[in-house]
Amino acid sequence: MNVYKPLMACALVLALSIPAVAHDAVGEKVSQVFLEKIPNIPGKSLRAFVVDYAPGGTSPSHTHDKSAFIFAYVLDGEIRSQVDDGAVKIYKAGESWFEVPGAHHRISENASKTKPAKLLAVFVLNSDAGQPTIPDKN
Repeated sequence: MNVYKPLMACALVLALSIPAVAHDAVGEKVSQVFLEKIPNIPGKSLRAFVVDYAPGGTSPSHTHDKSAFIFAYVLDGEIRSQVDDGAVKIYKAGESWFEVPGAHHRISENASKTKPAKLLAVFVLNSDAGQPTIPDKN
């Protein structure tokens, strides 16, 4: 059964309809748009975030909570991404990727210097997880 399409549709509706709690960073704005425990998977929660990138905006290199499975979907614009030692890829609006627990997100940025971009990130992770995104220590 393909669970990505229903999950993506649900998360997209939620992202567009729930007021966001924003965290601002240089070139990006991260807003949590959904948080709910998963009733049939004890100890797991579903969290969704919208990341708005200004033209040329970037996210710092980071990892995620060791329990986090992540589905990322480009809502608008183009996102340049590199996970672990994989190839650097550019994802366009309507395209998506998946990250496994503990993956290192080396590059996450707006591929355009002139247009904004928007990303939906849906996490399935332990309900008691702390911050879902952990910036690399320099």
